[in-house]
Amino acid sequence: MKHVFLAGLLAALAVPAFGQSDSPNDWLDRMASVVNTTDFEGTVLRSRDGQQQALKVTRRIIDGVVHEKLVSQEGNGLEIVRKGNEVYCILPDKKSVLVEYWNDDVTLFSTLPSSELQFGSAYDLSVVREERVAGRSAILLAVRPHDGYRYGHRIWLDQSTGFPLRTELVGGDGALLEQLKFADINLSPTITAAALEPSFDLEGFTWYPEPVEGASEPVESMWISDDLPPGFKLMSSTAEALDDSGERVTHLMYSDGLASISVFIAAASGNTTRPQGALDGTSNSHSVTLDDVVVTAIGQVPQATVRRVAISVRSR
Repeated sequence: MKHVFLAGLLAALAVPAFGQSDSPNDWLDRMASVVNTTDFEGTVLRSRDGQQQALKVTRRIIDGVVHEKLVSQEGNGLEIVRKGNEVYCILPDKKSVLVEYWNDDVTLFSTLPSSELQFGSAYDLSVVREERVAGRSAILLAVRPHDGYRYGHRIWLDQSTGFPLRTELVGGDGALLEQLKFADINLSPTITAAALEPSFDLEGFTWYPEPVEGASEPVESMWISDDLPPGFKLMSSTAEALDDSGERVTHLMYSDGLASISVFIAAASGNTTRPQGALDGTSNSHSVTLDDVVVTAIGQVPQATVRRVAISVRSR
């Protein structure tokens, strides 16, 4: 009887080998189909610049709209409550609520590659091995850049669902720049409406609405970049106001399918000049003055990349 029980227990605990027929792009397809449609709750650990932050995350998709609540597990008890694109950042120690508006690209996993990325030109993608993350069997995917103009990525996908359990951003020297991983996760929770509401009574809190920015408008820019790093191409060109001064700037967006670089072109006498140098551990910027404008490139890419893009800008 003991042998029968032990055999059954081992069978239940055994982790099946991942299908050798599943290509890396098959795994990305699975990830894309679940990452923005899956309800979950769990604890996320985010590490960057030598600091680690723990967040309790609860998310539910209602009629295609993201409802999400993030609660900091340390510090001042910051809570972020999201309903679609409307976001409330609650600072209980200051009795304040900051109202912001996020687009659909602002998520925990907004930097993940899609299966539409053309691997082979700028990156290689491979299935590395099986590991365990948050107590679940996971498949490790490696996204390796061909040059020093972009970062590498490591992604651990849940073997059963394809949901990303852990992501890492890796520098050219192999150094870990940023990590996001679940310490625990429930991918089939029952989430009530109350679980997505603020934990605090906000009566008496001061509300700070985000300043309304001028709407961006697609434009045919008079500016071009004539020496982009390999693989990058122009994705959009818009004219927009970045603050309530009403001053308009040109915003060019370049991408290689994974990494993105924003280029802002503003009058040299304006107040929209961006800082030059590193912004944080993963994002960089570089500014140059060209005739009567300031050109600033910003992106989650190495410093050499934003510098090359910024100095390549020319008037048509």
